[in-house]
Amino acid sequence: MSAMAYYTIGGVLVAVSYITFLYNRLVTLKNNVRQGWANIEVLLKQRHDELPKLVAACQQYMGYEQQTLGQIVAARGAVLKARNQKDMKALGAAEADLHAGISQLFALAENYPDLKTMQSFLQLQDRISGLENTIADKRELYNDSVNSNNIQIEQFPDMIIANFFKFEAFSLLEVAPADKQDVDMKALFKE
Repeated sequence: MSAMAYYTIGGVLVAVSYITFLYNRLVTLKNNVRQGWANIEVLLKQRHDELPKLVAACQQYMGYEQQTLGQIVAARGAVLKARNQKDMKALGAAEADLHAGISQLFALAENYPDLKTMQSFLQLQDRISGLENTIADKRELYNDSVNSNNIQIEQFPDMIIANFFKFEAFSLLEVAPADKQDVDMKALFKE
């Protein structure tokens, strides 16, 4: 075999290795996004299961706060619907509504000394607050994974492989503008 044949075979092997490397990196990024979303779904499900218990515990003491409790129930349904449809924009808005309702409920609970001392309420409050914090952390990790994936599939030469194998961009899980504003504490305590 001639030297030219060795160079050709070597060049083909290098090209195939490089393409394989790029493809595997894109697969890893895609699966990191999916794993990030799966982690969020687990936490959303846990919170989804805890909220009816919290609402039930509060209903005993907060009879006239039905609007807040209704807001939480409605937002919980919207989160579930958006999660099932994998609609990141709708999920972000529904999450903002749910978070606002939970925050309002915890703030209103300050007006009910019996509720604040009830062990089941305190446990649920701690559990849901912990889930909220963990969801926020996982949302950040998910968005980092989405960002890495989306950047990679737009960069040359990765975009050639991404287009050939139909890798797609993912949507960020964005927070609604209303959720970025400070909570109006005076409005929470108006009766």
